[in-house]
Amino acid sequence: MTWIDTHCHLDAPEFDADRDAAWQRAREAGVTLGVLPAVTAAHFDALRALAHALGWAYALGVHPLYVDRAADDDLERLRDALHRHRDDPRLVAVGEIGLDWFVRGHDRARQERFYLAQLKLARDAGLPVIVHVRRSADGLLAGLRRIEVAGGIAHAFNGSAQQAASFVARGFRLGFGGAMTFERARRIRELAATLPEHAPVLETDAPDIPPHWLYRSAEQRARGDVARNEPSELPRIARTLAGLRGWSIEQTATITSANARAALPRLGALPQRGDAERAGAKGSE
Repeated sequence: MTWIDTHCHLDAPEFDADRDAAWQRAREAGVTLGVLPAVTAAHFDALRALAHALGWAYALGVHPLYVDRAADDDLERLRDALHRHRDDPRLVAVGEIGLDWFVRGHDRARQERFYLAQLKLARDAGLPVIVHVRRSADGLLAGLRRIEVAGGIAHAFNGSAQQAASFVARGFRLGFGGAMTFERARRIRELAATLPEHAPVLETDAPDIPPHWLYRSAEQRARGDVARNEPSELPRIARTLAGLRGWSIEQTATITSANARAALPRLGALPQRGDAERAGAKGSE
């Protein structure tokens, strides 16, 4: 039984000390394919090299929480990268892009400009998108009505049932991960339980959004307790989705993997096996 982690930042500095070990733990847990979304243009090349070293996939884009520090020509850098790597089967989407209206102090107008520009680049490249959704579902949907793209994934979805239906109607799948494992996350759990079967995909967002068994309070973190999420946690996270849906764990693996390939069609051409060559990976770290 194998799994696809549709959103994992294994390139993040939190993994610098043990990236190989974390990847190996994921393989041993059955997570044999993952998607690494970019957050800044400066890391496009390193991210692509890591995806190839792992045998995983990647997406290129500028994260909404990084647009304030992004240069205006980063959009041109993205255009150039999408063109240069257009025949790379491991380039599966434009992402992580979107809007974040939860974190204060960020320039909304600049976020929206980058979001719409990146939607246009995805449309022109014929690629789906991976969108960051945090109190911004209506704004994201407004952009998608203006600029139609080839579907994609609404990452860490936490909107309303109506908003979820709007994304699904536009060919999107919705990402569920560690937040779903908290019993108090009632809206997320209700969505995970009731969405159409073809809608949910699994993700960790590692090193972020730890499941409840890894969660540490602010006081615990201040004492030095670690709350890092890992892609190896995906099968245990999947058991929550299985319980909410009434699926077997085998059904959950099959359905969510099929949904991931439907959302990001280039994944279908990539082997979902634990045999990716690791040679040269350390050089990409």
